[in-house]
Amino acid sequence: MKLQNFKFHGNGLERFFGPLEARIMTALWDAEGELTIKDVQQALNKDKEMSFNTVMTVMNRLVDKGILSKKAVSKSHRYRPVLTRDEFLEAQSKELTFELVQEFGSRAVVHMVDALEQVDPDLLDQLERQLKQLKKER
Repeated sequence: MKLQNFKFHGNGLERFFGPLEARIMTALWDAEGELTIKDVQQALNKDKEMSFNTVMTVMNRLVDKGILSKKAVSKSHRYRPVLTRDEFLEAQSKELTFELVQEFGSRAVVHMVDALEQVDPDLLDQLERQLKQLKKER
């Protein structure tokens, strides 16, 4: 699942989604199950009053984008994320990494190593172990 608009200056899920989409996805992931539009609206209303129609429109757009699945149950629809939060973040980070390396080659790799050292030096050790494992497998 490739999202079209990654925002470098966003925070958290808002790097991948609009603000309301991010709140909706958080509500669905936190619920760990299927929710109706009304369920999601009630969860969002804890922070800020949201119109049912607005929530419905955004959720249906997320269905169209392939982010949510929707199934009819009785007189309503139930929605659930296609991927878990971890699966989604794994897929997006992998896609971003591939795109950076494809676009910028060795520059991207050098900057990633620099970033690893600044963020968490233990990640460099993890990278080294993964590289050794890859070399063994070849």
